[in-house]
Amino acid sequence: MNTRKKTIIAAVTAAVLLCVAGCTAKAEQWRAQREAMQNSVVLINTFEVPQGKEAETLAAWQKSRDFLKTQPGYIGTRLHQNIDPNGKYHFVNVARWRSAEEFKAATAKMRQALPDNMPEGVTASPGLFKVIESDMQRGFGRRGGK
Repeated sequence: MNTRKKTIIAAVTAAVLLCVAGCTAKAEQWRAQREAMQNSVVLINTFEVPQGKEAETLAAWQKSRDFLKTQPGYIGTRLHQNIDPNGKYHFVNVARWRSAEEFKAATAKMRQALPDNMPEGVTASPGLFKVIESDMQRGFGRRGGK
């Protein structure tokens, strides 16, 4: 076999081995993500906000989010704003945490670090939930389809 054929075979072999290694690593990453999602919890927190306190409430929520995203177990969050100005809940926060225990520990730390963070008159009603059924595709609701 000539040198050129040997070089091509070696290059193809190296490419196949890299692809297999990459695919194996990606499969392991997907498995770990799937396992984490199966054990995770969802925080759903509704906010009743007095008229004129929306901007202040948003700033307080952002401050809380910035603290919580540094804590173990935080996966991500989305804040939703009611499109009906007369709706009962002005904001709804939906966040995912790796576990209820990590969420509880993080929020306890947040209450110590940011006491009285919410504006006067704001009522928050948080609850932890576990997804038991879904027809949403992966990535549903991401901005810009990313």
